[in-house]
Amino acid sequence: MKVIIHIVLSALAVFVTARILPGVALDGFVTALVVAVVLGVVNAVLRPVLLLLTLPINILTLGLFTFVIIGGLVELVSFLVPGFRVASFWWALAFALVLWVVNGFFHLLEKK
Repeated sequence: MKVIIHIVLSALAVFVTARILPGVALDGFVTALVVAVVLGVVNAVLRPVLLLLTLPINILTLGLFTFVIIGGLVELVSFLVPGFRVASFWWALAFALVLWVVNGFFHLLEKK
């Protein structure tokens, strides 16, 4: 039950973030559910591998290259999920940052 609540809250965060940012388009709440699940899987599987592979450049840039990876992963999700469109890399990066804030706020409201 807790996993379902977590997914719904994440989908709500995706939906709200897409409504806030003009460079991000989302067809509906069902698409937001799919985006939340796919983004969760991509972040759980691909992100650690990419961070490990790009560790030298990440060290050279003092961790700023992590933002490039995050933006790229959002771009990948927009490519994989029909109905979810991001205008550019910068909008993908803005989406990831705003989503982090909104998701954190919603999960603060979640009962422990």
